[in-house]
This record gives sequence, structure tokens and C-alpha cells, in this order.
Amino acid sequence: MTKKYFGTDGIRGAINSKHINGDMFFKFGLASGTYFKSQKKRKQIAIIAKDTRLSGYTLEPALVSGLASAGMHVYTFGPMPTNGLAMLTKTIKANMGIMITASHNPHNDNGLKLFGPDGMKLSDKIEKKIERLIDKKISKNLSSPEKLGRVKRLENGTKEYLKILKKNFPKEFNLRGLRIVIDCANGAGYKAGPDLLKSLGAKVIAIGINPNGININKNCGSTHPNKIKFAVKKYKAHLGISLDGDADRIIMSDEMGNIIDGDQIIAAIATRWKNKKMLRGGVIGTLMSNYGLEKFFKSNKIKFIRAYVGDRYVKEQMQKNNFNLGGEQSGHIILGKFATTGDGLLVALEVLFAIRKGKKASSFFNKFKKTPQILKNVFVKDKSIIKNSDVKKSIKQAEKLMNGHGRILVRASGTESKIRVMGESENKKLLEKCLNIILNKIK
Repeated sequence: MTKKYFGTDGIRGAINSKHINGDMFFKFGLASGTYFKSQKKRKQIAIIAKDTRLSGYTLEPALVSGLASAGMHVYTFGPMPTNGLAMLTKTIKANMGIMITASHNPHNDNGLKLFGPDGMKLSDKIEKKIERLIDKKISKNLSSPEKLGRVKRLENGTKEYLKILKKNFPKEFNLRGLRIVIDCANGAGYKAGPDLLKSLGAKVIAIGINPNGININKNCGSTHPNKIKFAVKKYKAHLGISLDGDADRIIMSDEMGNIIDGDQIIAAIATRWKNKKMLRGGVIGTLMSNYGLEKFFKSNKIKFIRAYVGDRYVKEQMQKNNFNLGGEQSGHIILGKFATTGDGLLVALEVLFAIRKGKKASSFFNKFKKTPQILKNVFVKDKSIIKNSDVKKSIKQAEKLMNGHGRILVRASGTESKIRVMGESENKKLLEKCLNIILNKIK
């Protein structure tokens, strides 16, 4: 039986754990390089970018060694947002792109996100083929000495990525007169974010731009939005932008310091795109999308479909239904008109383009009233506890008690050792009672 290495968002885990270590990254590189080399594309090229985690300096060389041993030529870019890598994979016409990151997780985690030549995350089918190669005898996949790949560091990755971003907007588009705060989470966007905004003429107050290898996402970025809220008020900014560790997520703040999550951003962009006749089909959300968002789309005759949690599933539903907008409450938003995966800077530009003529961010956002939502993340040793009979009974008991006055969702995290228990209802006391029934059984 083939071992399972890939989760819903690539491979992720604690440093020096079973899958996240130098030995395994060599095997990942060798296996993925062997698979893509077998596709018989004339150019055998893999490109690699990473976030700012200290562990990247140990994992990247192992990954590069595996790829080169498979006969792939490798270009490395250093720290760069995940969608920058996806865009450049497609632009360079590389066989594959690999992002070394654990996204919004703390520094002691790391992982991989793999992209194909179309800039799309790999399908389950391709990942399974790579998984079958990982545990094969290493010598079977090694190239002969004269066919080993060559390795080169390219310093222009961020610059090329920003060029691609700006090409999606009119040449005359600028941000002169706008004061913007950006929190880069001490992560992959720490250079790209401020450089992009400054190049368009904005006055930029940048925080979270001093990575030291272990402060990525630490009390900053999209998982700590209060930081951007207070900074916007302090500097009297027109807008606040908060990225996560690999800059594929965005949480924002309007000029009054109100935190704007992914659902509100999606609602605002969908409304604008519908009015401009740019919205194709409708919007894909997830099981975690706020019920208030669903009601808003229904009242505005915008088709809304829920996908499983995870940007890959959002993208799959976007393709299946031919929609060009989708995303998650967490701020992972896919603008299908411009990109193949989430991109915090691209979403920020789309919002800034919409308010460029003096419109206040507060009037652009806040399209709907949220249904009160409570999310509890429970750390567990084994996520399979969700299948425990007592846990299942508690979920049924809570749903029966809710009796149509809200909804409950219990799921295992795809990226962390957590069970996520979420509930929505206008009756907060009832909601808390129902969630506690479930939480008492998850230990």
C-alpha cells in the first residue's frame, strides 16, 4: 500500500518530524523530479522559492539535491510569495514549481506546495503517482553522472513577479495620495509587499518586515489582525493589509480600524465584479464561509456554492463550474481572472483599484451582517478521534438541540494537529451550549 504524504495543501509538519527533514526532502525532490522528467518535456526545469523560516536553509539544499539527482535543472529564487512562484512556473514554462513553506503555521513547522507547468497545484492523481515513487529504491531514480541537473540561483524572482502583478491593471493605475499599512508577517512577502505599494506611489508603513528565521507569523500577520487594526489607527492610514507567512492569504482593515476578513473581501469584490459584468458564474466558498455571506449572495442573485475547506477544493469547484471567484474566510482568495491560487498582494491591488478614486475602504466593504460564528481549535494527538463513537454521538446531540436555528461543522484540520469545531447561530447561548457538548468529548 502506498504511503500517504500529501495533505490538502501539500506536505506540512514539524521540523525534523517523520516527513519534514533533509532525508525526506531529498526523496521528495528525487520522486517529483523523476515523475516530471518522465513527461518527456524538452526543458527539464524545476523552480524553488521559500518563505523565511530558518529550517528552509536545511531543507532547500536537500530538495535541490534530489531534483538534480533526478536530472532536473533547478532555479532557486529565495523568499517570495507562493503565487509568485506559481506565476513564474507558468511564465518560465518550467516542469514544476515547489514552494517551501508552512504558510500561516509557526516557525517550527515547514512543508512543501507543489505546482505543475500550468501554475496549478498538483491534482490528487499526480500526487499519488509521486507518492508511489518516494518509497522506491533510490538508486532506480538516480541519473547517470552526465545527466545530472544543474543548479542556479536567480535574484530577479520578486521583480518579475511584481511585473506580472502590475500587468493585470491599467498602466496609469497608481496609489499616490494613499497611506497604506502592510503587515508582512516576517514572511515571504516582506520585500515584495512594500516594494509593490511603493512602486505605485503609495506612502507605505511596513511592519513584519524583519524576518530572523523564527519570528514568521509570530504575533503578526493575518492570524493576528489586531496588529494591523491598531497600526491603521495610529498612522491614520486609508487601508491596512495583513499577509500570512507565504503571502497567499490576506486580512484587511478599513480606515476606521475595522477588521475585514476573507468573507467580507469576497462579498465586496463579487459585488463590484457583478456590477462591472466581470463576475463569471458565481462564487465558490467553503463549509466555513459565514452563513451571512450565503444569505447576502442569495439576496443579490449571485450563485454561491460551498466547497470542502482548502484552496485546492475551492479551485477545483471554480474550474468545474466555470466560476472566476472563490475563497475562504481565512483570507485565501482566488481571483480566477488573474491567478491560479490565492495571492494576498493581488487581492490587495484589486481592492485598491476599486477605491483609487477617493472611495473609503469602509464603504467598499461591510456588504453583509455576519451570523455570529464561534470557532474552537482543539489540539489533539490523533485527529482520528473525530471518528470516535462518543464524538459522533455528541455531534448528533448538538445538531438535534440546534433544531434548525444554526449550523455546526466539526472537521479535522488538513494542516495541523487540530480538530476544528465551528458553529453559527443568532442564539449565542444555544450555540455555546451545543459546541460545549462536542468539545467535552474531544480530548
